[in-house]
Amino acid sequence: MDIRGIDPRDTAWEQDHARYRVYFWDVAAVTAYEYEVLGEVDVDEVLTWAPRYAAERAWTYTVYAAVTPDEDGPGLIRLAGVLGDPFTDA
Repeated sequence: MDIRGIDPRDTAWEQDHARYRVYFWDVAAVTAYEYEVLGEVDVDEVLTWAPRYAAERAWTYTVYAAVTPDEDGPGLIRLAGVLGDPFTDA
């Protein structure tokens, strides 16, 4: 991990509350369950809920922040969980 100081003036906007998407992966059944978390929810709440919900079902998960850049359309930024396609070896 590389860490460096930054100039906080290099961004054009910030948002206090995000939309989160949580994908739960049932690898054995090759099935995904997707949810969107809305409202004034802190990322710590989502990151506490998702692994607990997944563990209760023997699933894995990925948490994303949902973003909408002006020109590129909607997208997702992975915050935690499975990296890549969980069904690659299924």
